[in-house]
This record gives sequence, C-alpha cells and structure tokens, in this order.
Amino acid sequence: MPAADLDYLDRAILSKLQEDSRTIAESIGAQIGLSAAAVQRRIKRLRETGVIAREVAVVEPKSVGVHMTFVVMVEMERERIEVLDAFRKQVLGDPAVQQCYYVTGTADFVLVVACRDMTEFEEFTRRMFFDNGEVRHFTTSVVMDRVKVGLSVPLHGD
Repeated sequence: MPAADLDYLDRAILSKLQEDSRTIAESIGAQIGLSAAAVQRRIKRLRETGVIAREVAVVEPKSVGVHMTFVVMVEMERERIEVLDAFRKQVLGDPAVQQCYYVTGTADFVLVVACRDMTEFEEFTRRMFFDNGEVRHFTTSVVMDRVKVGLSVPLHGD
C-alpha cells in the first residue's frame, strides 16, 4: 500500500497500534471517532496490504539472560551480488542478529547483535566472520546503555 493511500484515520490507527498492539478496536475507535467495526476493517486491510508487517511481543533482553549488545560494522571482500546475497542469507538465519542494514560508506553492513556474554559473541564472530572468507574486516562496538530502542515508524499527517 503506497503511503499516499493512507488517510489520517489509518495513520491514527497505526500510531495507536505502534504504542500498544493489544489496544482493542473499541478503544481506538473512541479515540479517533470511528466505530469498532470500521477500525477492525481498516486494521485487516493494513495487515493484508503489508503496511502492518508483524505484531510481536517486545522482550526485555536482560530478563531472559541476554546481557550484551554489539554494533558491528562489516566490510566484505568484494561487492558482488552473490557475495552480498550469501551474507544476507547467513545473517537472516542467525538469531543473534537483531538488525542488519546494507549501508554506504566504508562498511557494507551494520549489524546489531545480542548475546548472553562475550563467550557467546566470540562464537558468533567465528561462525559469521572468521569462517567466512568473503568478510574482509569487521569492527565491533559494545553497547554500554540502551538509550532508545524501537521499531516505531514516524507517521506524518496528510
């Protein structure tokens, strides 16, 4: 669904769902001036068209023993499409990788990686980087504090 097809009511619904995806249609409708049925229809359409990509529970990492987060800049040997695609596939298959961005600049990829401890991160680096002959170089920063973490998309009005 192109952004132009989202009206102010769709944006209002999305805004409420990004705050709390468990908000019921009746509550959203009361806040934005629609019936619960109209809100439900709009949410169904937003899901079907892929505007709402997923609805997930956000887990506090430390509460499940994941105490360390790393930001890793990865430079590949060659920027051939098959090399990049193979690395993308490897990243998609690794649960430690929370986010991955293909970027411009000195690095080819930026990864956000979550691990229980340094030992687990070392195991990650071996399988992801040292065992991959296409990785030229990687630089790691250890996250000291999670100041802001989110996946909310800024919604601009019409």
